Amino acid sequence: MRKLSRKSSSSPPLAEDDADSVCSDELLGSQSRLWLTDIMTRGPPPVGDVSAPGRDGLFVDHYFPVGELELQSGVRWKRPQELCPSPQFIVNGATRLDICQGKLSDCWLLSTIASLSMNQYLLNKVVPLGQSFQDGYNGCFTFRFWQYGQWEEVTVDDLLPTKDNNLIYLSSPDRNEFWSSLLEKAYAKLKGGYRALDMGFPHEAMVDMTGGVAEVLTIASLPKDLPAFLGYLLSKGALINCGNCQGPLEQRNELGIMFRHAYSLTAVEKVKTKYGSVDLVRILNPWGNTEWEGPWSDMKGAEWNTVSIEEQKRLNRVSREDGEFWMSVSDFRQNFELMEVCHLTDTDDEPGSSVVPWSCAMHHGNWVPSITAGGSPQGGFFWQNPQFYFTLSELDSGKADSQKTCSFVLALMQKHQRRRGVTLSTALHIYPAHPKNTYLSPEDLSAVRPVLYSPQYSPRREVVLRGSLPPGRYIIIPSTTEPNQEGAFLLRVLTEKGNAAIPANKPALQDISTIKELSYPHQTALPSSISMKQLFEKHCSSKGFCKPVHLHNLLTEAIKGGVLAGSEKNLALEHCKSLVVLMDSQDIAQLNWSEFQSLWDKIKRWTDIFLVFDKNKTQRLEYQEVAPALKAAGIPVDDLVLQLIGLRYTEPDMTISYPGFLYLLMKLETMIYKFHAFDVVGMGTIAVSYRQWLQMTMYN
Repeated sequence: MRKLSRKSSSSPPLAEDDADSVCSDELLGSQSRLWLTDIMTRGPPPVGDVSAPGRDGLFVDHYFPVGELELQSGVRWKRPQELCPSPQFIVNGATRLDICQGKLSDCWLLSTIASLSMNQYLLNKVVPLGQSFQDGYNGCFTFRFWQYGQWEEVTVDDLLPTKDNNLIYLSSPDRNEFWSSLLEKAYAKLKGGYRALDMGFPHEAMVDMTGGVAEVLTIASLPKDLPAFLGYLLSKGALINCGNCQGPLEQRNELGIMFRHAYSLTAVEKVKTKYGSVDLVRILNPWGNTEWEGPWSDMKGAEWNTVSIEEQKRLNRVSREDGEFWMSVSDFRQNFELMEVCHLTDTDDEPGSSVVPWSCAMHHGNWVPSITAGGSPQGGFFWQNPQFYFTLSELDSGKADSQKTCSFVLALMQKHQRRRGVTLSTALHIYPAHPKNTYLSPEDLSAVRPVLYSPQYSPRREVVLRGSLPPGRYIIIPSTTEPNQEGAFLLRVLTEKGNAAIPANKPALQDISTIKELSYPHQTALPSSISMKQLFEKHCSSKGFCKPVHLHNLLTEAIKGGVLAGSEKNLALEHCKSLVVLMDSQDIAQLNWSEFQSLWDKIKRWTDIFLVFDKNKTQRLEYQEVAPALKAAGIPVDDLVLQLIGLRYTEPDMTISYPGFLYLLMKLETMIYKFHAFDVVGMGTIAVSYRQWLQMTMYN
């Protein structure tokens, strides 16, 4: 259950946040810097193909990171056709029982897969439909994982490590079924290889496979009415894993429960017996065997003799050693220590389903030094932090208690902190809103106390705050422990449908005489989000896509109406071509509304930085202002890269225009991201094929 150190291998182990794990050199790392030097005037690598056909014409993923676990004597990589006469991707539906753990200590992952299989919509999102070993088969399979607010595809071949003709890692009890084995391989590729899956936290995989919000709970601290609490979580579609963190790794206690091993909790039921009702929970061991041997166990539980056949059928009880079992709630409390809950934010259940998922509002934000990075409440600049107006009006549904409150879950995730080599300590505070305004001034904050807040500032990638408050109006403030710490964040607000959170409206200029500068300077330079939606519809194609020429017309109109009016004269069609192709996720040189929104969020943030560092307000950055501006954007550069910027991106007078600054940041950010996407094991070097090199240099 708890994450332990990964086993040694020829490659260095990845950190907890593997998707962000990169070189932590003060600048970019020597190998990264050389790569940037060689490609600064070209473009970033596309996701593109990373492999080539094998001798039999089938897809071979030459970039899958093979580790020492697969290089042992007797291990052979084989395709499913070599292991059985008629392989199938999925047999009779993908279920929680299709999972048998192999030689990896990745029960943390398998328990998540088991829970995922119980939500068909999410399963189809991670495991796209229409893949098979028959129609259109070419040895290639694709899966999707959630990374920082978006779903990314991971493609693998179907060569799987075997020994004596048996899979050595995850397998299905049905030897003809391979969806779970291939899903494990795809996740291994995302994380840096199979060896990166050896020990981990279930909530890591939960977030990556659902896009949900995960929190870790101590079972001893859960409410006394545990069945009602569990039932409420499950009614929201939550995925729940549990484990006992005491004792030797994966050794059994006297009643069959494994120590430091992840289980899935999949149901809670009030079961009718001859002597009254009993609250039971259903647990799944991803090993596919080794079950609970105490009261209500499958094989030894005499208690089932007091339950009618009809009631057992209602529970879908199966009396066999398949890893799934029932136990009483009291025994659950005594045998498990931690529970990891993933609150889902993306579901699409069938009509009539009892699941009523959370409604999710997602906001990308930034702490910008001297602008929106005010630090903790103990400092004098807390008011500078971003604020989010939070309305609660819809009372909880499906709760047994009579309290008229509104439940919610807040999740504050640092973005790409390991890529930058910086980890911030963050926290969340909730304040009552001002009776008339949707923003708290410095005076307001000094006069009120938070109604709920994180118990402490935490360096974890994601800080979660769950609570209930009476209906009303509130303000959410995410902050770092120190002022002027730069970083990007994703704030997710989970509520009952009907409640909402939006970025707080800043006070009018006449109301901020005590505030030295606006927290969001872009508001005086760029149109509002509503106006941008109208501009997008005005300038995009009839099919709702924004091509470079559309973007040029759109940005020209957007810029000329604010304090940066005149800068649009420096906006070239080439700038817009680069902005489009660097944001385009499908290599079609056009953006849909969602992709444009992501681009616009970047433009707003970079506009804030540009206006702050344009000290003399010339609508240009002096050469000496470029490095600190890039640092504020989270991209520190050394002298070599700065010289390249001076040669390639400045005007004859060694200044950078506003459009040129946007173009530079877009290119730098994407190039760095793509480099680390190729550097899957965090070595600071990448290997690319001739075709990939041409794609990198030509598609810009």
